[in-house]
Amino acid sequence: MTAVDNFVTALPGALDELAGRSGFTVLEHDVTEPIPVADAPDVVFHLASPASPRDYLDRPVETLRAGALGTEHALALAAGARFVLASTSEVYGDPLEHPQRETYWGNVNPIGPRSVYDEAKRYAEALTFAMRRSRGANTGVARIFNTYGPGMRPGDGRMIPAFLTQALSGQPLTVAGTGAQTRSLCYVDDTVRGLLALASSAHSGPVNLGNPHEMSVREIAEYVIALTGSRSSIVHVAAAVDDPHRRCPDITLARRVLGWAPTVAAGEGLRRTADWFAAAVSSDVLGFPAQSVYP
Repeated sequence: MTAVDNFVTALPGALDELAGRSGFTVLEHDVTEPIPVADAPDVVFHLASPASPRDYLDRPVETLRAGALGTEHALALAAGARFVLASTSEVYGDPLEHPQRETYWGNVNPIGPRSVYDEAKRYAEALTFAMRRSRGANTGVARIFNTYGPGMRPGDGRMIPAFLTQALSGQPLTVAGTGAQTRSLCYVDDTVRGLLALASSAHSGPVNLGNPHEMSVREIAEYVIALTGSRSSIVHVAAAVDDPHRRCPDITLARRVLGWAPTVAAGEGLRRTADWFAAAVSSDVLGFPAQSVYP
């Protein structure tokens, strides 16, 4: 197994635990350049992109290049092997359909600040399907919803790491807007199982991978405070531009074609994640402060 990463947005030491394992290698490389992996792969998972709002707002052009050139180079690396594109629920934008099915084309602002991520992924999907139709590429597309878990960077602006680091350090939890907007949290183990199931299938997708249990951002903030035993308050900051009001997947297709559904409930997943963050805080792995930009 070879992991390719430029580590620009990675948590320092994220792969240290795996680096010494037999059969696992790390290639520090930017996928916007051709990928120099000598051995022909059996499967390629293309997950490379800034994914947090803070990162893709700071690196808008790099994000678009990762979706365009990065996808082209990852497809070239796959050649005849199975190729799995990690797309996103953000292709649905601020959806007018609820819950979101794969047949929904989305409601995306193509020139707004977060369009660099949304449109990069929409282009990556278009390129992947073009390669499948015109050149017979063996491809599958997953649309991932709000994945979270241990190992997230506290300062990347996403809701779960921001709330946990704020609660554990006694800072107010920053909720954008009213907090009535909803998200559907999917624990990382479940997302990985879904990607592996898609890789093992012949299905082209797109297929939603997410947890259909919907929670408001305010509810999540309150749950994190209770879970950590924090005395933190909740403060509201300005709503983000083009922040989706509701986000919830219809996973009927994933159940039918992949036999997949999430098994880790939000409460259990948040407990595991909070335990990891608490241990990281005590060992001074994480930095503060962490502010939620786009939950």
